[in-house]
Amino acid sequence: MSLDQPLAPLPQEGSGFSASWPVRAGDVDPYQRLRFDATARYLQDIAWEEMHSGAFENSDPAWIVRRTVVDVVRPIHWPDRVRLTRWCSAMSTRWTNMRVRITSENGGLIETEGFWININEFTNMPTRISDDMLAQLSRTTDEHRLRWRPWLTDQTPPESDTDLPFPVRSTDIDQYNHVNNAAYWQAVEQYLVDYPKLVAGPHRAVIEYIAPVWARQHIAVRSRYEPGDRTGHPVLRLWFVVGGVTTTAVRIGPLPN
Repeated sequence: MSLDQPLAPLPQEGSGFSASWPVRAGDVDPYQRLRFDATARYLQDIAWEEMHSGAFENSDPAWIVRRTVVDVVRPIHWPDRVRLTRWCSAMSTRWTNMRVRITSENGGLIETEGFWININEFTNMPTRISDDMLAQLSRTTDEHRLRWRPWLTDQTPPESDTDLPFPVRSTDIDQYNHVNNAAYWQAVEQYLVDYPKLVAGPHRAVIEYIAPVWARQHIAVRSRYEPGDRTGHPVLRLWFVVGGVTTTAVRIGPLPN
């Protein structure tokens, strides 16, 4: 799969792990649209619930996300209730692509995929997934040779007209002492205020985490808006920079056909 391809479908109706909950007022923007940072928290929550539905919180307790793809086919609004279905679409022995489909009772649809890496709690290095969890993951995919390939390879501009300081708050820091992946989406939402047409129709947002950002580090966000890229569609690109080093890249554009 690549940046311009659709996400893999659910292999069989009824497969995967499911949960549901109401959209809450703190999850939406002033127009009642479910925000990207709330969607990212939902992906963490469904992963946590699935892990604790078996014994995997003991055998495979620590994971980090390297990339998240969010395809908003039909936006979800408040008040509504969402149902999330999670399954593996590709895997290796140390990492996996996890798909989550989010549907709402009023017809909303968001398709997502995350590249999750199983890590050792003591070394913070990738480690082998347990045999029991590998068996669980393989129930929904035949792809067992997943490799990491970055999608967002554009060079970070040396500066931009809309550099935005992104102060790191104590509530943005997770149990690994770095900025939680959902917090980056708050900066994305800040930029979208100026580009509402990007989310007016079906759209894809991709974020890749290149390096962690630790507590007390200072982030600057550089941006580039293209009214028409090579496909003729508007695209917003963001780069999170710490001390001259790019730690995270984002791209938002129309949903691939």
